[in-house]
This record gives sequence, structure tokens and C-alpha cells, in this order.
Amino acid sequence: MFNYILRRLLLIIPTLLGIMLINFIIVQAAPGGPVEKMMAQLQGMGSDLDSRLGSSSAESMSTPSNSESTYRGAQGLDPDLILRIEKMYGFDKPASERFFEMLKNYMVFDFGDSFFRDQAVIDLVIDKLPVSISLGLWSTLLIYLISIPLGIKKAISDGSRFDIWSSSVIIVGYAIPGFLFAVLLIVLFAGGSYLDWFPLRGLTSSGFEDFTWYEKIADYFWHLALPITANVIGGFATLTMLTKNSFMDEINKQYVITAKAKGLKDNQVLYGHIFRNAMLIVIAGMPSALITIFFTGSLLIEVIFSLDGMGLLGFEAAINRDYPVMFGTLYFFTLIGLILKLISDMTYVFVDPRIDFDSREG
Repeated sequence: MFNYILRRLLLIIPTLLGIMLINFIIVQAAPGGPVEKMMAQLQGMGSDLDSRLGSSSAESMSTPSNSESTYRGAQGLDPDLILRIEKMYGFDKPASERFFEMLKNYMVFDFGDSFFRDQAVIDLVIDKLPVSISLGLWSTLLIYLISIPLGIKKAISDGSRFDIWSSSVIIVGYAIPGFLFAVLLIVLFAGGSYLDWFPLRGLTSSGFEDFTWYEKIADYFWHLALPITANVIGGFATLTMLTKNSFMDEINKQYVITAKAKGLKDNQVLYGHIFRNAMLIVIAGMPSALITIFFTGSLLIEVIFSLDGMGLLGFEAAINRDYPVMFGTLYFFTLIGLILKLISDMTYVFVDPRIDFDSREG
């Protein structure tokens, strides 16, 4: 197992390199960018523009240029000013040089500064991460604690009344997006049209630092109650049906019939033989599920409940063409995803010790 883990850790490097390269090429080819965005904002900025570009930059670009700009929307702008903007954002260098410089900095986790927030990317990530981890961790935990037992129960009672009515609930949960449940929860429980039991902003209340430890825990979960509920209702349906179908497939296999013929009890067959085989497909989807819930699936939930997390940060960076934040969060997401995939493979061995990754070649 050690050799396999070492190979997978070494494989993370070229995988990260390939993903960053592909996305860098796509971003460079896409229309629009930070330079175009700045040019679009020039009107009305006045003296604020010089303070943002910096006096040193202005002095270094004091030699006028008569070359025509290749940027759309640059007509009527001083070419010298456009060069200053390019220098400010690092676009005075070739794309290849910018890419390798970015990789060199990322090796030491130096993600640079945001173009439009005047803050280091790593500080932004650290600031937003607690929100995403809180939503993702507790939502994922509850989804798995609900979906796996429910899926197993539906599999062993297939066709029963319980299976039928629970399938109706699952269909509703699958058909209605989580953000609609979030709106409904706000209307019902957060000062909408009925009750005002839960807050709508942030992870903690004002004066949180002065609370006792148990008051801090209660306040933390009080703020998370509605967002997590919306995530769980919108996310448990797929995993429940995946678990049920996986167990149904194993229940009908010959080894289960043989085990029952030997006189083993139903629970012994279910948890001693079926469980470890049926759970492999559920575990296989865990990394993608975690990444989805951590960062992308919670975007609308963060917006609705005024929670400023990683999903919202990445979305705003893409809209504003804030390249350092875009690539910094992409690097971070990809690295976490690859590590989670490795943990998923290690979990395979825990569930089914017969799996031997060391016997694989390459």
C-alpha cells in the first residue's frame, strides 16, 4: 500500500500541471480580461486611476508609444495608459512566461494578489474557507448518514410500503433544486412570512468572542441549521438511490444465495458479505461529491444565506476576470480533489481488505 500511495502522490504533480495548463490556455483564449475590464471602468475614475496604477509604474512607462492597441474598446485611450495597465496586471510579458512564473510561485503556495480586491489570494482563501468547510463537512456527513441507511433499508424492503413512500420523498428531493428549498426555509423559519427562528447572515452572531464555549457551539449550528438543511434535502436523493441499486445488485448474486443456504442470518449476510461489495461504488463517488458540496454546489446556498465562502469567491473571480483568484482557487480545488481521491482508494482497502493496490503496475 505504501508504494501505491507514493506513486499516487508523485502523480499529483503532472496532473496538476496538466489541469493548470489546459485552463490557462482556455482563459487566455476567452474574450475579455482584466485589462479590458479596467479600460471599461476608466470613465469617471479620474485621479483614482493614477493612485491604482502607481506612480512608479507611470514613471517607468513615461516614453510614449505610437503603436496601435490590439484591445477592443481602446480607441481614444492613450497607448501609454494601456501599457501601464498591462504592466500592472503582468500582461506586458508573453503568455508562456506568465504561465511558468505562475507555476514557480504556486510550488511555494504563493498565489499572488487579487486584481480587484487589493488582498493576497491566500488570505482570501483562508478567510472564505471556514464557510465552505462548515457547509460541506456537515452537509456531507448528514447526507451519508441519512442516505446509506435509507438506501440499505429500501433495498432489503424493495416493493414494500416503506419503499414506495420513501421513493416519493426522494423523487421530490431530486426534482426540486436545493436553492428552492433554501428559499422555502427562509420563508417559513427565517423571518419570511411566518416564523423568525434562524438568522440569515454569517456563521456567528455579534459578540461571538465573548460567548462561553457551549454558547459558541450552539450559535455556530444555529447559523448553519437552515443552509445545511437545504443542502441535505437537495443532495441525499441521488446517493440514496445509488446505495439501494448497489445493494439490490449484490443481493441477487449467487454468493448471497449460497451464504443463506449455509444458514447464515440475514444481518450476517447483509453486513458480513454484501456490505463491503455494495459500498465500493458509493465510496468511488465520494471525492466528486465532497468537491461538489464543498465548493460548487453551495454557491447559491451561500448567496441566499449571505455566507461568503469559496464557491462565491470563485464565481465572482470568474465574472471579474480576477485571474490570480481564479487560478489560485482552481489549484486549491484540484489539489484537494486529488488528495480526496487517494483517500477514497485507501478507503476501498478498509471496506474490502481483498483489494490490493500494490499488485498494480505503473
